[in-house]
Amino acid sequence: MNVSVAPSSIALSQARPITVAVLAMGGQGGGVLVDWIVALAERRGWFAQSTSVPGVAQRTGATIYYIEMIAPDASKPDRQPVLSLMPAPGKVDIVIGAELMEAGRAILRGLVSPDRTLLIGSSHRSLAVIEKTAPGDGTADASQVYEAANVAANRFIAFDMAEIADATGSVVSSVLFGALAGSGALPFTVEDFEETIRAAGVGVDASLRAFAAGRERAAAMLKQDPKIKPVAKPPLAKRFPRLEPIGHAGYDALVARARQLPPEVHGIAAAGLRRVVDFQDVAYGGEYLDRLEAMPREATGLLQAFAKHLAVAMAYDDVIRVADLKTRAGRFDRVRREVRADDDQVLAITEFFHPRIEEMAGLLPPRLGEKVERSERLARLVDRGRKLRTTAPLSFLLLYCAAGLRRFRRGTLRHAREMRHLDQWAQRVRKFAATDPALATALCEARRLVGGYSDTHSRGESKFDKVMLASERLAGRLDAAEWVQRLTKVALKDADGAELDGALRTVETLFEDA
Repeated sequence: MNVSVAPSSIALSQARPITVAVLAMGGQGGGVLVDWIVALAERRGWFAQSTSVPGVAQRTGATIYYIEMIAPDASKPDRQPVLSLMPAPGKVDIVIGAELMEAGRAILRGLVSPDRTLLIGSSHRSLAVIEKTAPGDGTADASQVYEAANVAANRFIAFDMAEIADATGSVVSSVLFGALAGSGALPFTVEDFEETIRAAGVGVDASLRAFAAGRERAAAMLKQDPKIKPVAKPPLAKRFPRLEPIGHAGYDALVARARQLPPEVHGIAAAGLRRVVDFQDVAYGGEYLDRLEAMPREATGLLQAFAKHLAVAMAYDDVIRVADLKTRAGRFDRVRREVRADDDQVLAITEFFHPRIEEMAGLLPPRLGEKVERSERLARLVDRGRKLRTTAPLSFLLLYCAAGLRRFRRGTLRHAREMRHLDQWAQRVRKFAATDPALATALCEARRLVGGYSDTHSRGESKFDKVMLASERLAGRLDAAEWVQRLTKVALKDADGAELDGALRTVETLFEDA
């Protein structure tokens, strides 16, 4: 058997197999990657075995695949190895994470050890359910994974493999396979890897392109600094659009008004205008600027925070907005690209809805909506989960008509409530701005608590109201802004509100002691 061993490959004894763990989510091709690795070993006459423990769901748990492979004993050709069914902490040679946090979870499980393990991971993020449902920004800190990997792993390879997969028309598993080849961790040639892909016979050309790009990138990284660091995000100002006219008379007039604001606010104001005009119309964009222009201009930090959170508050998620987003042509094109459907393939999209009576009543005029909201019979009728296939004509027409109610939005119960709540917040911000700009800015940032749809929005708004009332009590204290920031941070991490209530009781004791 003619086997080419790379200089950096794992040192093997005849008695010890190579152990590989792969952590991947549904749809990332983890099973394909494992099949390739097993086929690669068997192609060179090795014994190989793979097992898997599936995750709970697509983004609540990743599948853990485990592979063991060992070369045959030439002196005892009839000898059959007994291979393990699951990885053991501290005894895994190669760990592959199809997403950055999966690499981090492998470290937490003890699968990565500094004296032995090569860790390969894609640096892109596919947010977990807990990150998406957290109030505010629940995104996990990627830098912590890099820090842990640089300590826990013997070698660490990480770069954005999803970006390479998209550029080459393939999937992440192909790039991971290339990174594995480029690492030199397995005693097989590049030709062995490529022939394994060809033998699979599915998407060969695209897979080979992604494989080559991943192999070259991994090999280049190993020649550089072994301490891999996360790629820095661009400065905040560069992520905002420019405040420029678009050729629409009404919108361009708003742009001219917005240019009278301090230059530091232009980027955020441009993003805010786009959002609220897309949500309703040009006149609604004028209301956005009316509220923004009413704020003092001396404290640009406060004005930036208010501009950002005002736009989010005005473009709230209601039934009309959800229906609009789900029936846009761009969404169907995006889903088709994400699932990599061919032009001749039929795409079916099923939407899962669970509207409450509050959402339905919110579409009606205020008096009628309040009456409907109090009906227990209607509540029982509405409070059921529903599935709508937006690629089917009738379901699409239903949502399209719901999106068309946008022209009547200003007369609905939901809009009246949102604007009343928004004006109460803006009034407090303006009042605090005159005496304590730091407190006013902290109250702007507290709007992060409000977001989402249905009961998620209700819970967040309830927490925000508690913080807003506490700000009234705290006004006049030198540490008022710090306390509002502290309460906001507690509320963002508090699912049921118990910790926030405890923090608010602490605030009350400040005045009792005084």
